[in-house]
Amino acid sequence: MKIIALESSAVTASVAVAEDETLLAQSFQHSGLTHSATLMPMAADLLKNAGLTLGQMDVVAVAAGPGSFTGVRIGVAAAKGLAWPEDKPCAPCSTLESMAWQCAHMGGEICAAMDARRNQVYCARFRAENGELTRLTGDRALGLDQLAGEVRASGRPQILVGDGAHLVQRALEEQGLPWVLTPPHLRYQTAWGVARCALRMARAGELVSAAAMAPSYHRLSQAERERLEKLGETRAEGQDIANKD
Repeated sequence: MKIIALESSAVTASVAVAEDETLLAQSFQHSGLTHSATLMPMAADLLKNAGLTLGQMDVVAVAAGPGSFTGVRIGVAAAKGLAWPEDKPCAPCSTLESMAWQCAHMGGEICAAMDARRNQVYCARFRAENGELTRLTGDRALGLDQLAGEVRASGRPQILVGDGAHLVQRALEEQGLPWVLTPPHLRYQTAWGVARCALRMARAGELVSAAAMAPSYHRLSQAERERLEKLGETRAEGQDIANKD
């Protein structure tokens, strides 16, 4: 099974092609350019340089979230554009699970984390054994103190992966809990991890159509939160006026 995978959920962008568990080609960019300008050209160049065509791909995969709202939207839109013309099945992959696949060979408990701001991380925990992953939690936005409490209850060292790994490291250190920080080349998002997650989804019968694929943000954007807060304040002011009347 050949899979083309896209990753644009954070500051880097990457595209990979894999055949089952074998990585055939990958392109990675951290140039500061916008993903909307880099992702599709990267995909086209990667296929050309690898001597492959989009028609040979069996699955189109993408990191569908959590992550940067803009980056996730760009990635999902690009994946839809690749899949739609030939109605290829799609894998909307968890960004967190995709990162965990990059260190599944290490064995033990993996905590994948991305900085969600406001003293929170997007996180999920997994158990790695014999190169396979078992989920211990769902994807969620969680306070660092809550996550540390969960790790304390587990009683096991955590392999930390993701751009929020250093935040989790500090939180665990403060409570005297054990951790292992993955090296930089395994720590951050890559399309290879997305491809490996997509393979698991394909084998589990979890693929969807391009039309059904959608981002999974796990939290409202800052603009949406501010709008709801303002709306709540406006309603409260209106209620106060009504009470005075």
